[in-house]
Amino acid sequence: MWEERDNSLVREFEFKDFSEAWAFMNRVALIAEKMDHHPNWSNVYNRVLIELNTHDAGDIITEKDRVMAEQIDRLLSV
Repeated sequence: MWEERDNSLVREFEFKDFSEAWAFMNRVALIAEKMDHHPNWSNVYNRVLIELNTHDAGDIITEKDRVMAEQIDRLLSV
């Protein structure tokens, strides 16, 4: 589940291995490009940490972040 932390929506994802984590990041990158809304994220082996906030709005959570979080969640239900 996404948490609101320090003016960001934050969620950590865990996968079977690095390849699955990397594939997930590639799919998120396509969403980010389409939305022109790029997350702060990090990856260590099978874990991906994503932080969403809207830089143009002063680094706060906006509807754009909530929409992107929903789209990212949909990737996991496919």
